[in-house]
Amino acid sequence: MAHDWVAFAKQLRSIAQTGQTYTTNKYELERYRQLETLTNQMFAVLGDVPIERVENFIVPDRGYATPKVDVRGALFDGDRVLLVREIKDGRWTLPGGWADVNEGPSSCVLREIAEEAGRCASNPRLAMLKDRSLHPYTPVSPDHIYKLFYVCDDDGGEFVPNNETDAADFFALDALPPLSEGRTLAVDIHQCREFQRSGAPSVYSD
Repeated sequence: MAHDWVAFAKQLRSIAQTGQTYTTNKYELERYRQLETLTNQMFAVLGDVPIERVENFIVPDRGYATPKVDVRGALFDGDRVLLVREIKDGRWTLPGGWADVNEGPSSCVLREIAEEAGRCASNPRLAMLKDRSLHPYTPVSPDHIYKLFYVCDDDGGEFVPNNETDAADFFALDALPPLSEGRTLAVDIHQCREFQRSGAPSVYSD
């Protein structure tokens, strides 16, 4: 049931955002702004957090509301996977982040791996595309997010601390550390490994 209310709040927020973009009526604009405030209050109640935290968490966006894109890269050494530790929550995840404007998703994931893990990677193969809202990622997000998972070849490198991650290491698949489950689930890692072992070809990906 909570999942349904999150979906309702996301839909209302997208209506508020799109309405503020296209309306030319100042009274309608005010109502859409009120609707945006109301959805922030809903997210605060659903997440049991202060509304200020919700407002600070949401990245301001304008224009027609569309899903955001998150890319993640999986590098394997046998049955070990490369993970990075996020500074924000102290937990581990596949390296990755938001797709950037003017950069294809394949090159974006290679850049994220280099920046967050200090590894040179190549040959990115799209293994999965997931709708975050249909899987048990926590906490819930006010944004509708598509997650692209790439399996890449590891060409070596050395970790350098940065403003997003403070450690990188390989972990056995049966001994994963505490995961940042808003970013990566254990099942994501295992599914990427299954894709790699299968030798299945990637679909075309820019």
